Amino acid sequence: MDIKELYRIYEQHPCITTDSRNCPEGSIFLALKGETFNGNKFALQALEKGCAYAIVDEDIDNLKCRTESVEFATAQQAATANSQPSTLNSQLIKVDDCLQTFKDLAREHRRRFNIPVIGITGTNGKTTTKELIKAVLSEKYNVLATEGNFNNDVGVPKTLFRLSKEHEIAIIEMGASHPGDIKTLAETAEPTCGLITNVGRAHLQGFGSFEGVIKTKGELYDYLRTRDDGHIFLNADNDHLCDLLQDDDPLWVTPYSTNPELQYQCISGEVIRTNGASPFLQFRWRKPLMDLEAEGASTKWHKVQTRLVGDYNVYNLLAAIAVGINFGVDRKQICHALENYVPTNNRSQLVETAHNRLIVDAYNANPSSMAAALDNFNLIEAGRKMVILGDMRELGEASLEEHQGIVGQLGRMRLDQVWLVGNEFAKAGSSYRHFADVDDVKKALETERPEGFTILIKGSNSTRLYQLPELL
Repeated sequence: MDIKELYRIYEQHPCITTDSRNCPEGSIFLALKGETFNGNKFALQALEKGCAYAIVDEDIDNLKCRTESVEFATAQQAATANSQPSTLNSQLIKVDDCLQTFKDLAREHRRRFNIPVIGITGTNGKTTTKELIKAVLSEKYNVLATEGNFNNDVGVPKTLFRLSKEHEIAIIEMGASHPGDIKTLAETAEPTCGLITNVGRAHLQGFGSFEGVIKTKGELYDYLRTRDDGHIFLNADNDHLCDLLQDDDPLWVTPYSTNPELQYQCISGEVIRTNGASPFLQFRWRKPLMDLEAEGASTKWHKVQTRLVGDYNVYNLLAAIAVGINFGVDRKQICHALENYVPTNNRSQLVETAHNRLIVDAYNANPSSMAAALDNFNLIEAGRKMVILGDMRELGEASLEEHQGIVGQLGRMRLDQVWLVGNEFAKAGSSYRHFADVDDVKKALETERPEGFTILIKGSNSTRLYQLPELL
């Protein structure tokens, strides 16, 4: 079936579900497949529950027939919808590949909206940057943004299908673990502008090398070069990102930086360091000086007290500022949005318990984000300091070296206690206390909970260290 014809069916039934447990009346069920599930096996069940159509990519003859009572019920549903009573075959739509159809149909839906679409990728900080940009743009616009981390080849189409006529700007987060992933997602979402937060040594098992990471993230720039209006927001302090640009590049570039030497060309910012014990990032920013010469020195810098922990977040904040300025958000509105943004989902969160002060960054971890978190923790003033670190996953052959590097960094810090969790840290070898998994840590906390510490908790999401704050 032609994708435009299929989209006409979607317009009559504008709700797609991929979960047979959630089948709104008159919706379309799309049978996705994974390593442990096959949606085709539930297509008939979805029709029985009220779906108007089911899109499958396996032979219809292989699907079990329904009972007569069920066929009658769906015929009645079709009649109620002012259409001809449908048969089994007319309700089942066979395609070559359901996932590809899902992406193609989502792209067709996205093309119905002539609005700016911002694509965001990068090794670290994608979700935080996306949320900060959403906060800034929401001061002026009705914004659609990726929810949570729905940033893969299923999550991006689901986000695009949420687009409605009320939205004025969309922010689409794009994740990758293999070469070609960003190319595919960009061709689905068709962003008009884009932002790569940074590149680091993550998912090396899938990318094969750090160079593979850089090339894959750069696929966002490659897509934007195919557009007449391609626009990127560039972290001008990141040499790898700058190297992705070409001498004759057609891209329109808005740079941001913390380098004072670039203040005339970039939106610039700098961390404000205080002698207080607050771990929250405070910084100031300004537009390129050439744009502000007529405004007077007193109005050039804008000071912001954030609720984010970690100096490394300054680049995420500057990215949001760059996007906001480009789309005409007032500077006071930008500052208001950044000051009132409170992180969630175990990202750069400060949690005060009855016993300890916790810095929870347990959503994910890779060598660059782990090193940055430890560097920042080293700067925080606290009486007693402790770290609980979980394995960094998907590093392939580089895993041992990278975990040994983190152990070495710990050895250069002044820490009262270090707890390491997981097999990869065990292989790295150290005199620090080691736990096989989070369950072992939880058992230890039953009898020896730390008291009066400032504790950094960080590890890959699969180590489940996010379960610890309630016990500390």
